[in-house]
Amino acid sequence: MMADIWNSINHLKDVTLRDAALYVFTGCIQRVCKLNRYMPVHDRHVGPLSGTLYVSQITAEIPITNYFKERIKDLRRIKPETDRSNVCISTQSSTDLRNIPNDSIDYIFTDPPFGGNLNYSELNILIEAWLGVKSDQKPEAVVNSVQRKEISDYSELMRSCLSEFNRILKSGRWITVEFHNSQNSIWNSIQEAIGQAGFIVADVRTLDKQKGTTKQLTFDSAVKQDLVISAYKPNGNLEAKFRLNAGTEDGVWEFIRYHLGKLPVVVLKDGITIVNAERQAFLLFDRMVAFHIQRGVMVPISAPEFYAGLEQRFTRRDGMFFLPDQVAEYDRAVLESGKPAQLSLFVSDEKTAITWLRQQLDPASGGEPKTQGDLTNDFNRVMNRAKHEQPLELIELLKQNFLQDEDGKWYVPDHNKASDLEKVRQRALLKEFKEYTENTGRLKVFRSEAVRFGFSDCFKRQEYETIIKVAERLPEAVLREDPDLLMYYDSALLRKK
Repeated sequence: MMADIWNSINHLKDVTLRDAALYVFTGCIQRVCKLNRYMPVHDRHVGPLSGTLYVSQITAEIPITNYFKERIKDLRRIKPETDRSNVCISTQSSTDLRNIPNDSIDYIFTDPPFGGNLNYSELNILIEAWLGVKSDQKPEAVVNSVQRKEISDYSELMRSCLSEFNRILKSGRWITVEFHNSQNSIWNSIQEAIGQAGFIVADVRTLDKQKGTTKQLTFDSAVKQDLVISAYKPNGNLEAKFRLNAGTEDGVWEFIRYHLGKLPVVVLKDGITIVNAERQAFLLFDRMVAFHIQRGVMVPISAPEFYAGLEQRFTRRDGMFFLPDQVAEYDRAVLESGKPAQLSLFVSDEKTAITWLRQQLDPASGGEPKTQGDLTNDFNRVMNRAKHEQPLELIELLKQNFLQDEDGKWYVPDHNKASDLEKVRQRALLKEFKEYTENTGRLKVFRSEAVRFGFSDCFKRQEYETIIKVAERLPEAVLREDPDLLMYYDSALLRKK
């Protein structure tokens, strides 16, 4: 029956009519074949299983002529007066968009392949067999053992695509990346590719599409919601000013002012104000560091100096920082919906442990000075140390990052004392990192903060080879799942070339 319809379509002399008929035909192929399934659990026909070529035990037969008629009805719903003059559809790899001029696009929404979730070119076999074409798999951005594409290959292909998106997008405009994957390594590779392409991430939220996919209805392990990443292309003024002030404190604060201006002032969920993590000190510091590293520029200030500068230059509310003209809008929202609850923090290593302790001890974040005894039970409850992470006692974290008053309570030190503590801590971290550079063999248990700071120090000295050598001794999963380590490693690889 399909072959008979195919033959009739290809004998149509009207090219427009033939193309429309082929559009209907290709939309029917998977629905009218043995891939169609009936799901007894939900008592309904659910169509083909997405992401695989699979003939189920209970198939649902769809009459071909009936389905064709329904598809044609759908097509006819398009109003004839619809203006198609401003619509352009093209087909090519996103790694090469030479048909689109520089700085010509107002907004980009992209729903890219999610690592190895779906292998599109292989899944196209039925449609391609009818059309007599075959996908070029070389630029396909997937993780696929048959194509010999690993996460690093996927990340590079995504970077190439996003670099083209950056080229064609107008300065100061936005890109939305929808993402769906349960692997941290794939998530980090997407974020890293976005940064390397020149975009700056401003917001990450979940998207509840209400109606779940067949996999989400069937498998408990399936990720139920998509993530939506909002990023922007910095305008020419920021890039020009940064080039003039690169490697100086002025360059740091130029970026932070611009970035705060791009972040949403109020974030609501179900009508309630929630904390925007992107406005918190630790994430602002991370974004600032990434902005410098991805442009090959040395970061001119330490974390304590950065945190002190935030307090001096910007207004703080509920642990978040705002530009002076944004504060009134945020305060109005809080009056209407109440103060936001603090975000829960997953503590798995030294970096996140220090952030958690700052929240507990800093009055501005809802905390207060506490003794070690006050902190111990809560610390043990939230700490989920990764297998590779070198154990570090609570008392050591307190001694290296905080000060103790005469009552034995630990508190967040002021700028000058914090800088002194940081210098002592950095010397200890560099000492440990040096041991990693002098030894050989795989690093199974290590202090991630020592590796992070060592990479940062090597980057300042342009010792890219050292970064690469140590990175390649780390467990692959650890390197791919730590965004800071991955950023320094990928940047070192690019600069070594």
